[in-house]
Amino acid sequence: VQLQASGGGLVQPGGSLRLSCAASGFTFSGSAMSWFRQAPGKEREFVAVIKRSGGPPYYSNSVKGRFTIARDNAKNMVYLQMTNLKPEDTAVYYCAARPRSWSGDYFLEVFYDYWGQGTLVTVSS
Repeated sequence: VQLQASGGGLVQPGGSLRLSCAASGFTFSGSAMSWFRQAPGKEREFVAVIKRSGGPPYYSNSVKGRFTIARDNAKNMVYLQMTNLKPEDTAVYYCAARPRSWSGDYFLEVFYDYWGQGTLVTVSS
């Protein structure tokens, strides 16, 4: 199983960035996919999740209206489009997967079975 996150970097406040996560080694189309982030000195927190098929995505209140999660089942990819970035969005961003049925609290780390290595996003002028 591999989840390879990429696309992080340095961006100015108000800017945009798109993160990508390439998945392999499990049934991607049958998995819920999510993004979490961990800011320096803080615990890892939920950002967004998209179900394996249908239904609206879910977002944390802090990113709702600014971030969009999307998936391409043909390419085994999940994306996080981030707009109007703020300094408080600075963090290492992780993608995660849940290949099992949707049951439990999607905003908790234990909901997910597989994790990627993370990509750093720095929002600063």
